[in-house]
Amino acid sequence: MSDFILTRPTAAYADQIRELRQEFLDACSSMDGMGPLRRMEDPEAYIARCIRDEDPKQIPANRVPATQFLFIRKEDNRLVGMIQVRHFFNEHLAQYGGHIGYSIRPSERRKGYAKEMLRMALPYCRELGLEKVLITCIDGNIGSEKTILANGGVYESTVYEPDEQIYLKRFWITL
Repeated sequence: MSDFILTRPTAAYADQIRELRQEFLDACSSMDGMGPLRRMEDPEAYIARCIRDEDPKQIPANRVPATQFLFIRKEDNRLVGMIQVRHFFNEHLAQYGGHIGYSIRPSERRKGYAKEMLRMALPYCRELGLEKVLITCIDGNIGSEKTILANGGVYESTVYEPDEQIYLKRFWITL
């Protein structure tokens, strides 16, 4: 039995979402798998956006539906990280972003939490009808690479992402 739950963002977690965002900003850490949280100071507006982003009828043409999950530690109800599942690809996601993005808050890293969070999200991907998922990570991000490999990821290739000027490793997980 897991010591964590995955749940969609709700008002009950608004204060923790605000705190998590600030921790990432203070650490100058990327916020992968959190959608527009970096740009949104108001957690209530962010929660509303996450709800809208699941509805294919409300997504702008350049984006795809996505489900946002909070990764909550049961013992203290603490928001430890976030993971986002994109329901299908657009051109950019097919090349660089993949189906899944995730981050663990800086103060909770190096405890194996990302591995568990990704493991818990994979059944949802199956529910969406996906047979395999693409996950990318920055070349040199050993922690993320280990997380992906521990969940059955198979390395495919490394690509250069010109907008961010970074190399990304591409991995597939068969569901």
